[in-house]
Amino acid sequence: MDNVKIDRIEWARLTGERPRKAGCNSRLGEHGLHVRPPIARITTSDGVSGIGFSAMSRDRAETIVGFELADAFDPENGVSEDFQFMEYPLWDLVGRLKQKPVYEMLSNESNDFKVRCYDTSLYIDDLHIDDNKEAAALIASEALEGKARGHNAYKIKVGRGAMHMSLEKGNQRDIDVIKAVREAVGPDATILIDANNGYNLNITKLILAETAEANVYWMEEAFHEDARVYTLLREWLNTEGIKTKIADGEGSASPHLVNWAKDGIVDILQYDIFHPGFTRWLELGPELDAVNVGTAPHHYGGYYGNFVTGHLAAKVEKFEFVEWDHATTPGIDDTAYTIQNGYINVPNLPGFGLSIDEEPYQEAVKENGFIVNI
Repeated sequence: MDNVKIDRIEWARLTGERPRKAGCNSRLGEHGLHVRPPIARITTSDGVSGIGFSAMSRDRAETIVGFELADAFDPENGVSEDFQFMEYPLWDLVGRLKQKPVYEMLSNESNDFKVRCYDTSLYIDDLHIDDNKEAAALIASEALEGKARGHNAYKIKVGRGAMHMSLEKGNQRDIDVIKAVREAVGPDATILIDANNGYNLNITKLILAETAEANVYWMEEAFHEDARVYTLLREWLNTEGIKTKIADGEGSASPHLVNWAKDGIVDILQYDIFHPGFTRWLELGPELDAVNVGTAPHHYGGYYGNFVTGHLAAKVEKFEFVEWDHATTPGIDDTAYTIQNGYINVPNLPGFGLSIDEEPYQEAVKENGFIVNI
């Protein structure tokens, strides 16, 4: 990588479309039909390009174009701190220069690579339905749509009683939905639930007790992070013999979560794949492995995270799942990635295995992006 210089930076915000609108969670309204990932392409003086998620501005691109790759990327430590705002196109570029997938760069694993994933599309889409049985059947039908796309793990948004429905009816609907999805997808599928902090300790106990036979694998963001209350939940789970794991870390998560996980209060950490990012996860994942804590980065709404998150599994022994937010996004060719029997088949292609679809990408660059040359 010596004497490799970046001569050109392109950037655009693309617009992708999900198979159906994503509804509410416990605290927000409809999430909608579209995803809008910001995608940068950096090109060397030799014409080799790397692409990836980056929220960089034109001003920042103008200040750095012409930099030496060796100043931004260290083979031992990855992307330097000053360049982590564009770490994904840099990792992709290095992979292309080395003609290796990122997962092989991380582990020397050159064989076919598969990573578990879950369908994250089961939002609260049923508020227009008054009857609980009918509402639960709707969400179960959405799970079957995911099954048809190759999934075998499903995350269900719960917490209807926090804001959208009366507490009692919302709790009962959550229970009915979980049971209906389990019946639809079968006993061998994995079910995850996510309350987006819409529960408290007693509601969490109620939901998990009433759905114990559904074997919920993890309870995500039951309530705002609180070591005392999570300790009480852990004690109750142990007493009841319920194997559901405690997962947390999305969004503006407590900085104490890592320590709580290391203390055995939290089972799975879910910091975002973009913030703090790939480089930080490469440090954090092995730390969590050492104390038997699972890794499952969040990225909902980012699209690009569908593909890059799985490469992290090459470095992290206790990697749990890739969150999969299915969308079709003109400007990015993601066809090398496929899902089968609950696993992503990660392509054995250089970098992250994605490529630019030129015509729609250039159209987006003209509409909302920029090009900066040395």
